[in-house]
Amino acid sequence: MSNRIDMGQVQPNGVKAIMHLEQYMANTELPKMHKELIKIRASQINGCAYCVNMHTADARKYGETEQRLALICVWREAHGIFTEEEQLLLAMTEEITLIHNHGLSDDLYEKSIQTFGEVKTAQIVMAVITINAWNRMAVSLHTKIDKA
Repeated sequence: MSNRIDMGQVQPNGVKAIMHLEQYMANTELPKMHKELIKIRASQINGCAYCVNMHTADARKYGETEQRLALICVWREAHGIFTEEEQLLLAMTEEITLIHNHGLSDDLYEKSIQTFGEVKTAQIVMAVITINAWNRMAVSLHTKIDKA
């Protein structure tokens, strides 16, 4: 297969628009590790090796353990590894990423409002939306992982 387009070269304003979402996310109240958990889980679901590779590396820089990184994809069965807040983030990430199933359920939405409040809940939703945009671009264009 031939190389696919470089979106940054062909549609730089589109990439800049997503970068603006990233800049917005950088200034939210969400802890860096929560953002990385969201990015990793959505990227796993979407089959985006490029983003999984990038965000697991970022999470390591922030102090995430290898054990927790290995267990994100099976977080429901990893009892005692993730906090209740992290489990809620991961569940929300799955429901929003897999929007074709039913979207964010009333139950998780209400739990999020009770746990995080309206502002942080909105920020979590935006974090999931942002990584899903990047995933779709990288997977569609077969973005390759840089070898270490």
